[in-house]
Amino acid sequence: MLIDTIFENARARTLDPVRPTARRFGVLHGRIVGLDEELDGAEARRTVDLAGAHVLPGFNDAHLHLSLWGARLAAMDLRPGSVDSLDELYAAVAERARGLGPDEWIRGSGYDQNVLGGHPTAERLDAAAGGRPVLLEHVSAHMVVINTRAFELAGHPGRLDVPDVDGGGIPRDAEGRATGLLQEAAMNLAYNLVRPTPEEEVIRNLGLASERALSYGITSATEPGLGDPFMVGNSPMDFGIFQEAVDRGILRVRMTLMPYFTTLHGIAASGDPAYRGIDLGIRSGMGDERLRIGPVKMLTDGSFIGRSAAMHRCYHGEPDNHGIMVVSPQEAEELAVGAHRAGWQLAFHAIGDAAIDAALDAFEAAQRAYPRPDARPRIEHFALASDAQIARAAALGAIAVPQAIFIRDFGDGMAAAMGDDRRELIYRVRSLLSAGMTVPGSTDAPVSDANPIDAIASMVTRRTSGGEVLNAAEAITVDEAVRAYTHGSAYATRQEEQLGRLRAGMLADFVTLSQDMFAVPSEEIADTRVTATYVGGERVFVRGPGA
Repeated sequence: MLIDTIFENARARTLDPVRPTARRFGVLHGRIVGLDEELDGAEARRTVDLAGAHVLPGFNDAHLHLSLWGARLAAMDLRPGSVDSLDELYAAVAERARGLGPDEWIRGSGYDQNVLGGHPTAERLDAAAGGRPVLLEHVSAHMVVINTRAFELAGHPGRLDVPDVDGGGIPRDAEGRATGLLQEAAMNLAYNLVRPTPEEEVIRNLGLASERALSYGITSATEPGLGDPFMVGNSPMDFGIFQEAVDRGILRVRMTLMPYFTTLHGIAASGDPAYRGIDLGIRSGMGDERLRIGPVKMLTDGSFIGRSAAMHRCYHGEPDNHGIMVVSPQEAEELAVGAHRAGWQLAFHAIGDAAIDAALDAFEAAQRAYPRPDARPRIEHFALASDAQIARAAALGAIAVPQAIFIRDFGDGMAAAMGDDRRELIYRVRSLLSAGMTVPGSTDAPVSDANPIDAIASMVTRRTSGGEVLNAAEAITVDEAVRAYTHGSAYATRQEEQLGRLRAGMLADFVTLSQDMFAVPSEEIADTRVTATYVGGERVFVRGPGA
């Protein structure tokens, strides 16, 4: 047998329980065809000596906004570490303004009011921007701040007469002027001014994020919520833009794309008034190994970081704040039933416990109306969950998609928001596994950085940036965390027979690492570096000396 490549002298953890380790493996047409003695007698067009490198399957991020991540890489960086006070933020805006024309937008992303001590204000941004319009995105992507010039462009000079928005928040000062902060659905007031994003800009952003992802060892990812430019999408042409980026060789990470629920509609030819789909009856699963259609996403509530996630009990210290349900439970149920009827896998963003109940109610209603085995509905984030909610989700066959990296990045603030009596319910992972659920790995980048090794370390240590261990009982092992970031994420998009393990028939996506994460102390896991990344058996990234 003549194959394309034999990789030898590897120290590979295959994550295949039948054959957990391998020293060599062969690749033909981008897929693994055999390991170790299975290759005896085979000839290859080339042989690659991995020089004893530690090898794992390529990482797979189950919830990563690749296009938004690229946009933030291209924009002014306001993340903690780059900007750590409001004065530093205003100085950064003033510096950016000096290089722009009088009417050009000043765009920045990633600020966190928990670090800065408060949200930026329109008035202070006016002074820094010199008359230019400003739009700054919160790290959570659930809030933005704009200045007076931007309000004027939106038809509200002086920040007056800005109407309330269902499912959104617009704080005002004592005189009734909008302060500049726009929450949830109110963000459309700003995004109407700058979106849809032009195709070439989206392709540029995909290229930037794709290269960074490969340097992190990410070979596959799922982007949630495309097609609606006024949520987390870019344009109604999103799927075509991604396809163009693949065709040009710019997008080299395998992608599963989730359309946002507003792209679905009734189709008379279905014969069922409940049916909610897209034209031609296209649904989850269509596509190929480079680009495919995944679940449909609905946003049900807000952000934990921004204290807008929908909670049964108020936030600690805020007796009137239960968060925001972006859609009503009835609307969530109608979408779930209609999309499930059309064959879609469901994925509902639900962070607070009230939103999680609404999502579970919707999933149950969908299965009652149209029973379907192994539907695998997803709850994106599942951030504050009780034992009863975990048991209910497991019984439904649901997949929770938590972001354990948030423990490191935002754990102190989330714990403060819940108080002592609910902190143990935050981003539970051990409990999900104990309930028999398959857990994927994800970062929600660019909310957190997309480095999967940092996320794996956070799953294992649960240490916050302030040094506290947040509910050690929810920590998992390195093996469990790595499986989440490989097999678990593949399972979440029904690709477990293609991705996530190194065995015959699987796609030949793998990484080499600077050290064995399984053998170092937990506090040293984050020191691991990806030294090379391979997609389909072809090297797409190599770390230079000293990098």
